[in-house]
Amino acid sequence: MDTLPPRRHATLPSIQTFGELSNFLRSAVADEDTRAFSDSVGELAAHAESVIAVLQRSRRRDLAAPALMDMLTVLRSHRAFVLELGLTWRGLYEYAGYLQSVNNFRILIGQWLQAASWEDELEVTAEDFQSVAWRTLGDGMLLIDMYEQWLEREGVDSERFEDVPEPQREKVRQWWHKLRR
Repeated sequence: MDTLPPRRHATLPSIQTFGELSNFLRSAVADEDTRAFSDSVGELAAHAESVIAVLQRSRRRDLAAPALMDMLTVLRSHRAFVLELGLTWRGLYEYAGYLQSVNNFRILIGQWLQAASWEDELEVTAEDFQSVAWRTLGDGMLLIDMYEQWLEREGVDSERFEDVPEPQREKVRQWWHKLRR
């Protein structure tokens, strides 16, 4: 199995907040597909930060639920964006893992919302939410990194996947349809 050499030019910043992650994503990419994906992940980071702020103030359902519902809307929109990514993205091993992380995040938010009556506090704490958000966003960062490494290694732009022989493209399509079921 081929392993990728370490990226010598990559400098990993010390990212402590979702805002810092969002800023890094906006500045760290050059490819147009990567930029669009990074913007979408950055939007997730910004919304996650606002949900955490709400949960730190109060976990009462009537106060925290609207922020979680907004996060669900953003996650749904992001998931739709991810599903529309090109074959190059979908051909990466990390793609399925990231899609699963996004789906799991959506499911957890739904479960947290359903677990309490309107008078009760939500079971989710700011720390719990933050942990899941960092995991999901970390998987997104990994996908971006692997996509950029693929572009670098292949020396092609993201629109050249059509040059791959048809039998290999058909295998990717079959895998994609199986994943979407």
